[in-house]
Amino acid sequence: MCAESLSRRDFIRCALAAALIPWEEQVVMADDILTKPIPKTGERLPAIGLGTWQTFDVGASESARAPLRAVLREFVRAGGTVIDSSPMYGKSEAVTGDLAAELDVQKKIFLATKVWTSGRDAGIRQMQESYNRLRTARMDLMQVHNLVDYSTHLSTLRRWKEEGKVRYIGVTHYTASAYDELARVLAREDLDFVQLNYSLAERDAEKRLLPLAAEKRLAVLINRPLAAGNLFSRVLGKPLPPWANEVGCATWAQFFLKFVISHPAVTCAIPATSKVQHLSDNMRAAFGLVPDASARERMARYVAGL
Repeated sequence: MCAESLSRRDFIRCALAAALIPWEEQVVMADDILTKPIPKTGERLPAIGLGTWQTFDVGASESARAPLRAVLREFVRAGGTVIDSSPMYGKSEAVTGDLAAELDVQKKIFLATKVWTSGRDAGIRQMQESYNRLRTARMDLMQVHNLVDYSTHLSTLRRWKEEGKVRYIGVTHYTASAYDELARVLAREDLDFVQLNYSLAERDAEKRLLPLAAEKRLAVLINRPLAAGNLFSRVLGKPLPPWANEVGCATWAQFFLKFVISHPAVTCAIPATSKVQHLSDNMRAAFGLVPDASARERMARYVAGL
């Protein structure tokens, strides 16, 4: 995410000046990470996951992969499990699979990817290639990317679920302009997950989709929880509110992510990063205090007023 990469260090520096607890003294304990249940099974997932869009789309050189290896190592050490990818994301699936194998963490992660093509046979070929790239015989979650030919692919995925090739199935989208169609699909299809965009800058999902997901007992993955870095641009040069510690936030990233994961319908947010310091910052959002409804509205009003 370009805006995140360019300016986040400044945001962290400003936030630390306002924090009550020095950054160096904050210790992340994986056992204490906030987890939320997959409604249809009760399986619990850590509330912060890891996206791979753009960030994991790199070549085979050690200089390109070393930072991502550090990110994945720290992600697992901090208690993270959910890693989301897609064949749309270039080399991201293969890089994720390679690094997970190198670090021997395949059994510690929850792999989610997508099918992004039209036609039954093309979908099967693409999904099988995703299995190969991610080095797995069973996918934790396979999603239909942006609803592309969703009826065809869901038919395949239901059969694969019965055969044990995939544990959960779902659909995704990333923009509010698709919410009407997404709502129709959620209402009509038998799904386990939905992935959609939601952040302090993009709150449309609160109106219909998040309540619908709760009604249908769907787990919810959140893409764009930092609005592709645009939230950082909004708060550039501005300190955290003096009451940020009351909602467990020492940085703007934690502030933004805690707002997202504290929504009762949200299961896991999946911010993407290629920098281990940003990963550590993101993961801290899943520890400590969880804002209640009143605190969430206070957070939203504060950012809206900037």
